[in-house]
Amino acid sequence: MFVVDTNVLVYAADESAPEHARCRSLIEGWRRRQGAWYLTWGICYEFLRVVTHARVMRHPWTIGEGVRFLSALQDSPGLNILVATERHALVLAEIVAEVPGLSGNIIHDTQTAALMREHGIRRICTRDTDFHRFTFLEPIDPITAEP
Repeated sequence: MFVVDTNVLVYAADESAPEHARCRSLIEGWRRRQGAWYLTWGICYEFLRVVTHARVMRHPWTIGEGVRFLSALQDSPGLNILVATERHALVLAEIVAEVPGLSGNIIHDTQTAALMREHGIRRICTRDTDFHRFTFLEPIDPITAEP
């Protein structure tokens, strides 16, 4: 069980990225597997924000292309979307107490970390080193390790 972070999805979608071949191969493998893997709605929306952004992508996608990419992923037998439970506020408060200096851009990662803790998932496939700040998570770089 693991969560796939936004950057892995973006690399899989962006053919000009050096990480494209590896991330696309991983995504295709996960799409065929029965074992559980996860996204969050926040990750999905962040993916759409990045791939449709003309200043981020060399060849930005339309929103329709991005939604179709996500829809294809959602047809995967093992993929589920993590959603907040009634414990979400409590879990967030615990994380804020445990991890000093949370502010700015890491808040999005904090939401992902909270959802993962709520659902008992430790592993996240990401190139974002900020996830190392959450000691209860196990970030795995998809370029250097097998999730």
